[in-house]
Amino acid sequence: MSPRRGAACLVLLAACAAGAGAARAEQVSDATSPYSASARLDFRIDVGKFVYLRVGPAGAGLATVAFSLGATIPAGSAAATNGNNKSVSWSGAAPGYGVTASNNVLPVEVASNAGTVSLQASVISALSSGSASIGMNGIAIASDNAGLPAPPVPASGSGAAVTVAGTAFGNLVTQRSANWTFSLGMPGMPAAGTYSGQLGFTASVP
Repeated sequence: MSPRRGAACLVLLAACAAGAGAARAEQVSDATSPYSASARLDFRIDVGKFVYLRVGPAGAGLATVAFSLGATIPAGSAAATNGNNKSVSWSGAAPGYGVTASNNVLPVEVASNAGTVSLQASVISALSSGSASIGMNGIAIASDNAGLPAPPVPASGSGAAVTVAGTAFGNLVTQRSANWTFSLGMPGMPAAGTYSGQLGFTASVP
C-alpha cells in the first residue's frame, strides 16, 4: 500500500490468531496418602505484526498544506493600496517575499508491535507550475515530540530515515503521536504561478 499523507495506513504483516493451540493434557495420580491428581496444559498465542502511520486528522482523507507567497514592501514604507498606477513612497530597496501558511500543523500517529520504527519522506511528485519547479526540500518539518521526529524532506526521491523508539515491551511496541509543523523557506524568488506536488511518508519495521 502506498503511503498517503493525511490518510490512516494499516499494514498487516502476519495473520493474528489467539487460542489454545496444540494443547497437551496429562494426568498424574499419586498412590500414596493423601491422594492427589494433577494435570497440565500447554498454550500458544500467535500475535501478528502490524505497523500504522497517519499524517493528518483522522478520517479527513488526504490533507493539503498550503503556502502563499507575496511581495512585501520594505519596513517603514508607506502602505500600498489596491488599484492601477498607485504610487508608494519607500526607500527604493527591492521588495521581498512574505510567506503565509494554512493547514500547516498536522497531527501524526505511529503505532507498531514489531520493534523500532523507521520513518522516511519521499517526493511522489515535484512542486511544479507549468515548466517552472521548486525543490521540495524547501519545505521543513518540525515536531513537538522528540519521540516522534519528522524525517528530512529531500529535493527529489527518498530522504534519510529517522528512528521512532518503542514505548513498551523493551521497545518492541510503539505508540507515539505528535504535531508536525510544515514551513517553507525560499532560497530565491520563484516564478509566479500555482505550484503543486505531493510528499509521501513511509513507516517500516524489521
